[in-house]
Amino acid sequence: MEKQTITIYDVAREAKVSMATVSRVVNGNANVKQETKEKVEAVIERLGYRPNAVARGLASRRTTTIGVVIPDVTDHYFAELARGIDDVAAMYHYQIILANSDESDTKELQVLENLLSKQVDGIVFMGNLIDDGIRKEFARADVPIVLAGSVDHVSEQPSVNIDYTTAIGEATTKLLKNGHKRIAFVTGSLDHGINREFKLKGYMNALAVAGVDYDESLVLQGDYDYQSGYQIAALVQEAKATAAVVVNDEMAAGLLNGLTDAGVNVPDDFELITNNNSKIAVMTRPQMSSITQPIYDLGAVAMRMLTKLMNHEELAVKNIILPHGYIDRDSTK
Repeated sequence: MEKQTITIYDVAREAKVSMATVSRVVNGNANVKQETKEKVEAVIERLGYRPNAVARGLASRRTTTIGVVIPDVTDHYFAELARGIDDVAAMYHYQIILANSDESDTKELQVLENLLSKQVDGIVFMGNLIDDGIRKEFARADVPIVLAGSVDHVSEQPSVNIDYTTAIGEATTKLLKNGHKRIAFVTGSLDHGINREFKLKGYMNALAVAGVDYDESLVLQGDYDYQSGYQIAALVQEAKATAAVVVNDEMAAGLLNGLTDAGVNVPDDFELITNNNSKIAVMTRPQMSSITQPIYDLGAVAMRMLTKLMNHEELAVKNIILPHGYIDRDSTK
């Protein structure tokens, strides 16, 4: 026989109090006598009552759920970001609904609309493409939205990032100082503002300062995965590049192995710097030199900002830039 669901009515009847009193106890309302509170809690424990989160959300107009839009749940960078979000969400008693957009620009809009339809209290957005459709959805949303590891150069949306322009510029400069003139910039789609408006700009700035002409043939676009990086290895050789800055660790690992399989020695024949310093950077042989960024903190700080916005608190800083660094490993000399 199917187990009967215990309701708030059952708790109220057993504890000999009103349903309103049970509701106050469940929601942590201080306006309940300690003796009554303990009696209700004892009945809840004995009956195994579990409050209906959906019903509580309808009553309070809050669901205590947060939507998180993530481009690829298997990507080490975004997985670490999401861990920071989840840890802080748990501290503030929020549940996470993780929505994977599969690196699809169309699906990013779909998952955003889907999360908003679920009446989430707020959203952390990590999508790669922020176009007019996404911006329109942001504007229509009646809940706060914070960007994490995602940049919109025309939006007023609160965000947490590093200075991608400076970081990529510094990595490019390191390779220029090592004597390289033909440095490839291996990136995801330039339709993504974070690549076009920030990372590519950093690469171009470094070339300009060094007096090296920008060559479009050295800018190679692909997907943010290993296979794409592996295939780009052939294009890097065709472009006669002797070094590369890569925006994603999986792509960088693919490029490294593609070059190695083609008989190119890294770092003697070719130097490589990656961007995220995820676990992948130290799993390759040689280990990859990388820009370093506080990936976990990007997620944690974004979630903390969101909790403030959901409580109608003012943000001291709307667009937070966390510090980045660089670590030298064996893919550079």
